[in-house]
Amino acid sequence: MKYFTLDQLDTINQGEQKPARFAVIGNPVSHSLSPQLHQAALDSLEKDARYIRVEVEIGKLAEAFTKMHAAGIKGVNVTVPHKLEALEACQQVDPAAAHMGAVNTVILNADGTRSGFNTDGPGFSRAIREEFGVDLSDLKVIIIGAGGGAGRAIATQCTLEDCPQIILVNRSLGKIEELATKLLRLRKTESLAGPRDRISSIALDDPALEESIAASELIINTTSIGLKSADPSPFPSHWIEPHHLVYDSIYNPSRTRLLREASKQGARVANGLSLLIHQGALSLEYWLDREAPLQAMRQGLLDSIKD
Repeated sequence: MKYFTLDQLDTINQGEQKPARFAVIGNPVSHSLSPQLHQAALDSLEKDARYIRVEVEIGKLAEAFTKMHAAGIKGVNVTVPHKLEALEACQQVDPAAAHMGAVNTVILNADGTRSGFNTDGPGFSRAIREEFGVDLSDLKVIIIGAGGGAGRAIATQCTLEDCPQIILVNRSLGKIEELATKLLRLRKTESLAGPRDRISSIALDDPALEESIAASELIINTTSIGLKSADPSPFPSHWIEPHHLVYDSIYNPSRTRLLREASKQGARVANGLSLLIHQGALSLEYWLDREAPLQAMRQGLLDSIKD
């Protein structure tokens, strides 16, 4: 079965050898690769547990958590469009998730309460270390598409790690100007204000974007531009220089036009597969309180994409 609905939760273990203990919820959810990622990890760790998909309607998340807890589910990944609703449905929320304004990982506690976390930001930090061998905190970053959920999470992580430069880029300025204000407030809250207090926003069509990219070290694309083979690069690729690190949150296709052209320019590039793996690994670590088997998770994803 591709996914279960709420009224099917009492049947999730019928005819199955392993009980369902973890799940991803979304709407739609049938496309999610989380089962391939997490089942590979659970099998590698020899856990008697299954990972399933559950499709949940908007507005029914609290009900879903209650029913999933009753069905024996211990941990949940949350994908679009439920991350904000998940934040509101948790009794305990990790401070970083509160700053990001979204929850993507939930522990369904034994007493019925819910603890919420966001692994997108920390997962991205781990991905950058893996891909480029450098800490995110040491890089001047520019985030293309910062107005979306992934862009906001990454921008918040960059702020928490005190990156020396954070430039937010979006088609419309309204969302990112508000985000920039929140991030500046966060820096002050975390006692990070000072010489490195450099957070700015710019529209995608602003002529000054070329100069902003030149002044950056890590270029991050969090837009959907590149999902289709005919998609262009989100900005002129000749702006990229050999010293740049370019990270595209898209992982399928594995090489978007942005990454192909950036590589031709001599830049080091990476796609979003490492982010998907590391944010998933962090979820598993919250649920199981042990290190996740990264290689098994990576292979599970690669096999699914190949299929």
